[in-house]
Amino acid sequence: MTGETVTARGVEVPTVGLGTWRLRGDDCRRAVETALELGYRHVDTAQAYGNERRVGAAIRGSAVDREDVFLTTKLDGGNRDRESVRRSVTESCRRLDTDYLDCLLIHWPNAKPPFSPVRLPGATPLGETLDAMADLVAEGRVRHVGVSNFDVRLLDRARSRSEVPIFANQVQFNPYWDQRSLLSYCRRHDVLVTAYSPLCHGGVLHDDVLAAVGRRYDKTAAQVAIRWVIQHEGVRTVPKATTREHLRANREVFDFELTEAEMERIRRPSKLRAFAGFARSRLSG
Repeated sequence: MTGETVTARGVEVPTVGLGTWRLRGDDCRRAVETALELGYRHVDTAQAYGNERRVGAAIRGSAVDREDVFLTTKLDGGNRDRESVRRSVTESCRRLDTDYLDCLLIHWPNAKPPFSPVRLPGATPLGETLDAMADLVAEGRVRHVGVSNFDVRLLDRARSRSEVPIFANQVQFNPYWDQRSLLSYCRRHDVLVTAYSPLCHGGVLHDDVLAAVGRRYDKTAAQVAIRWVIQHEGVRTVPKATTREHLRANREVFDFELTEAEMERIRRPSKLRAFAGFARSRLSG
């Protein structure tokens, strides 16, 4: 049965962490503090989220040692050249009140976000960014490096260009967003998949199939969706939550196991559902 940690390159990391996209101010700090109190040991943030200072304050103020928290942040789109990588990571560490990052990701490839794959003008070559990240690993300021929102082709390119192993690829993954080819590639090359938006921005909450499966295990549709995600080999997830109730529920997914038939029944790739969830998240903000 899927456990509370998953291993990549001999490193154990928490299977369920806390995502902090769109968490701001005191709401962000309280969410991280509560998560750590409830047993979370992975926190995911990004330079673009604008909440690193609050995340750092919550970790510093908790009873959990910094060494016990797997802390991830991501490079903003404007921080890709060698000098900007070094400068921005120094600033991120200061905001997060830490001497090192457990994982540093390239937030997006040199293209605009989903549904608008247009190359950005004057983008820094991928190799330059990866070289700067490798330097930080050599200096002990970053323990692992990775990417986010990279498809198989881009991930293969990053792996072949990086001087240090690509530890993780953080992508959207849920019952409506098919990632089978990417998962297969990552398993072959021992790259951890970190799934964000496992609830499709709330789109799974009223899903009849997930609800029906959940009744068998006395679980909610959201818990079934999270379980479905992490039951894939080599996958962990970082759902966002703010209330104690939801934070607790998102980790109560290790006491049941979906059958193979249920796994297939739940998987229903749908660009329409995925886009609706993405649009919903934008409109709600």
